[in-house]
Amino acid sequence: MARRPTDDRSVREDRGPVRYGPPAPDPGLPVLPELAAVLASAADSGAPEPTGGGAPLREAATAYWRRRGLHGGPEHVAAAPGASPLLLALIAAHGGDVLVPRPCPASWIPQTRLLGRPAYQVPTPAECGGVPDPYALLETVRRVRAEGGRPRLLLVSVVDDPTATVAPPELVSEACEAAIAEGMHVISDETWRDTLHRPHDTVLLSPAEMFPDDVTVLCDLAGALTPAAWPVAVARFPGTARAALRHARTLDILTALGAHVAGPVARAAAHALREPDAVTDRVRRAAALQARVAAAAHRAVLASGALARPPQAGRHLYADLGPLRTRLAERGVTDSLELEEYLTERLSTPTPGGHRFGDELGALRVRLGTGPLLGTTPERQRESLTAVAPLELPHVAEALSIFGTALAELR
Repeated sequence: MARRPTDDRSVREDRGPVRYGPPAPDPGLPVLPELAAVLASAADSGAPEPTGGGAPLREAATAYWRRRGLHGGPEHVAAAPGASPLLLALIAAHGGDVLVPRPCPASWIPQTRLLGRPAYQVPTPAECGGVPDPYALLETVRRVRAEGGRPRLLLVSVVDDPTATVAPPELVSEACEAAIAEGMHVISDETWRDTLHRPHDTVLLSPAEMFPDDVTVLCDLAGALTPAAWPVAVARFPGTARAALRHARTLDILTALGAHVAGPVARAAAHALREPDAVTDRVRRAAALQARVAAAAHRAVLASGALARPPQAGRHLYADLGPLRTRLAERGVTDSLELEEYLTERLSTPTPGGHRFGDELGALRVRLGTGPLLGTTPERQRESLTAVAPLELPHVAEALSIFGTALAELR
């Protein structure tokens, strides 16, 4: 069924979905010293990066994707200061209406609306988020066209925020094949692909590997490679004539937005994309640490009687507190906005409700970040990263205890 996102009028003015939208999940880790040194070495350069990124950054992104089986040249790459302006430019470069999975990353629907486009939400299957159910996708396309719409673009996130799940290759293939057969282009957000908790046991396949001429790949480096305070994202376009036109249009839009990557940030990002040993070691250690703490948080969620898919990537999990509705109502919590406020205060960290991600306001769903459980100072975060048994560290054990208690009291 074709469904538009939740009406803004159902959300309080002082908690609107854009201006007060949730930040990306906090890694809970200090900046990698090697990257800080690269950034500092470029700090005295005043030359701006060209629109879409300079040659070193684009070449590094090309090599990064080549190591993951996605081939192409730097002429097919564009960079921007963060995923939001880059995705906005990508959507603007394509005509027609946009389809997104439900739930989806918090910025997708507001960005689509900002361009005056409707964003039609498509349910995801029970086993994962990020990719729509193929049959629901086809039914949504049919209904959108019956209403006079023009579905032309599908956004997916194979490694998903908010659900922290990884879509199985067969689902990715079926959903993208259905969309492409209906004349749609696919944008695959692969920001979290390097944060797999069990990389040797999880099969991850990019839609661009299956449909190289019909998929644009987007990656926010803050997912795994660079600090969120250094905004940079890259996009890889197909090697077709049509994609070349969209690439040019994307650069035009980024120019109009003044969306240039800062020179020192571009230098650090290129270094991270080349994946020297220090960077790959940090990425591996961080993913292993997040796997442990996310598993502990998941156990606490289930022990409370709430529901959540086992987190497979990232630094968060997506919980459904619907089974605890009665106890929550006793505390004045009847929807996801009130749940967001309640848990944010109780846990002393941003805990965005499901309405931020396109879920119904009445559903008691929430994204729970795991980064804040690792410590509040760089010293404690570093200790968490290097400990043999991080969950036994006093500051981590205490944070997990507070987390578990906040949920257990709702049983």
